[in-house]
Amino acid sequence: MTIKSLPAAPAARPRADVSCDLMPKALERWNPAIRAAVEEENSISIFDPIGYDWWTGEGVTAKRISAALRAMKDADVVVNINSPGGDVFEGLAIYNLLREHKGKVTVRVLGLAASAASFIAMAADEVKIARAGFLMIHNAWTIAAGDRNEFKEVASFLEQIDGTLADIYSVRTGDPVEDMHALMDVETWMGGSDAIERRFADSLLDTDATKDDANALAAPMIAARRLDQILAKQGIPRSERRSLIQELKAGTPRATDPGKPCAADTPADLAVPIAELQAALARFSAAASK
Repeated sequence: MTIKSLPAAPAARPRADVSCDLMPKALERWNPAIRAAVEEENSISIFDPIGYDWWTGEGVTAKRISAALRAMKDADVVVNINSPGGDVFEGLAIYNLLREHKGKVTVRVLGLAASAASFIAMAADEVKIARAGFLMIHNAWTIAAGDRNEFKEVASFLEQIDGTLADIYSVRTGDPVEDMHALMDVETWMGGSDAIERRFADSLLDTDATKDDANALAAPMIAARRLDQILAKQGIPRSERRSLIQELKAGTPRATDPGKPCAADTPADLAVPIAELQAALARFSAAASK
């Protein structure tokens, strides 16, 4: 497989008010602590959601990947991936950047390459995946607002995106586009060996290629992501989730000097509202099912 034979992808966003969000199941199955045991000289890490990430202040953006590739010039590059996916349009832009890179591109799926991260992986000349790693593909989905005509416009564009993704997967695997659409329609998860059998990946990584880095994310950030995951499962839009979490943090009194970390930033303070919210959502679900 050569990236030169892969189709280019449209990267333009159809409307300024169309936004993408993480799939709750992908976020739930993502272990952000999985990292590469050894970082190669020319390597790029995709260890966060695709697109702007509210938690880190940046996330994995096309701007960041473009800068990294420019610094490497035409050298061979290794792309380490452990991501739950994210913004499909940002992902397509990153896919195009890797596809157009003149050096050899090797993708290593260390943990999860879901959604947008899965088709980014397809831009590689060679895809390696951990035995315990996963690839997940599905139809493009988004959040939009407007009248029926505007929704028709967005739906039409998403259909084009699905066609592009199915084409990318088809060229990579050698299977018919119709088969790719079928896999995307039902949201298909593939373990390491399964991904190789289906030809989404070429080989398994060595067992010592990954490590579990407990310090990969600060505990407060992990707790906040858990809270975000709970809210996402309830269908609450991203903007409302961010606002609620900010309110929860701001509502905890500062117990230290102004120059020291706020008590609201400790795991215990975030764990309490998470537990309370879980209990409230459980009560809501129980009442709704009656």
